[in-house]
Amino acid sequence: MAGPRAGHLAMLLFSLLVAGSFALGSLAANEMAPSALNAVRFWIATVIIGAAVLATRGMSHAALEAPWRYAVLAVFFTTYFVLMFEGLKTAPPVSAAAVFTLTPILTAGFGWLLLRQVLTPRMAAALVIGALGAIWVIFRADFAAILRFEVGQGEAIYFWGCMAHAVYTPLVRKLNRGETAVVFSFGVLLAGSVILTAWGWRDLWITDWVALPGIVWITILYTAVFASAATFVLLQFATLRLPSSKVMAYTYLVPSWVIVWDLVLGGAPPPALVCVGVLLTITALVLLLREA
Repeated sequence: MAGPRAGHLAMLLFSLLVAGSFALGSLAANEMAPSALNAVRFWIATVIIGAAVLATRGMSHAALEAPWRYAVLAVFFTTYFVLMFEGLKTAPPVSAAAVFTLTPILTAGFGWLLLRQVLTPRMAAALVIGALGAIWVIFRADFAAILRFEVGQGEAIYFWGCMAHAVYTPLVRKLNRGETAVVFSFGVLLAGSVILTAWGWRDLWITDWVALPGIVWITILYTAVFASAATFVLLQFATLRLPSSKVMAYTYLVPSWVIVWDLVLGGAPPPALVCVGVLLTITALVLLLREA
C-alpha cells in the first residue's frame, strides 16, 4: 500500500495511540514536572528510532545537511508535549480533548500560510462535521455539559500547545528534503531530546526517581514507545502523502478512541446517543477519503 491510502492508514493508527496518551497523561501529569517527564520519554524514543535507522540504511550525508531544520521542528513539537502535560495538571481530560479538536482547523490555516494548500469545500465540510461529532462524543451527548463549558487555565495553556502542533504538521512537509519518515523522525527526536534536557535540567536533577509512582513510569514508557517513537514516524509518513488539514483531521477520532480505551480499562460504556457523534466523525473521514 502506498500514496494517500497508506497515509490515511498511518493516521488511523496515530489517532489510536494518541488517545492512550490522554488517558495515561492525566494520571501522571501532577506526579512529575512536564519538562523532565518529556525529556526522558524523548531520549527513550530517540534510542528506539535511532536503532531503526541503523538497522536500515542509516543517516545519509544528505539527511545531515541543514540540521537546523530538525531543531526548528523540535521546538514546535516539544512545546506541544510540554504544554499538554502542563495543561493536564488542571484541565479535565474531556476539556483537554475538546481543545485538541481545534487542531485540524488551525492546521488548515497554517497549511495555507506555509504551503498554500487550499481548503476545498468538501474538506471544509468534513472538518466542520468532524468537529461537531468530536464535541458530541467528548461531552457524551450531554447538551448541559456543552453549555457549561468554560475555558480554564489548563485549557488555555494546552491551546497554545495545539497551536504549536498545528504549525509543526505543514512545516514537516516544507522542510523535508526527501528523507525517509524514520530518518527525519530521528533528527527531530534527537533535537527535541537535547532541547528538553537543556530546558528541564533543574527538574531532571531534583526529581526523586526512586519515589515516583508506577503510573509515571507506565506513562513515560507508553508515551516514549507509542506516543513518541511510533506516532512520530506515522506523522512524518502521513504528512509526506496527505495535505496537512487531512492529516490533522484524524484528531477527530481521538475522543472515540478514548472511549474505547475507557472500556478496555474497565470504564462504563458511553450513552447510546454518543454513537451519533461517532457516526459524524466517521462521516467526516469518509469525505476526506473520497477527496484523496
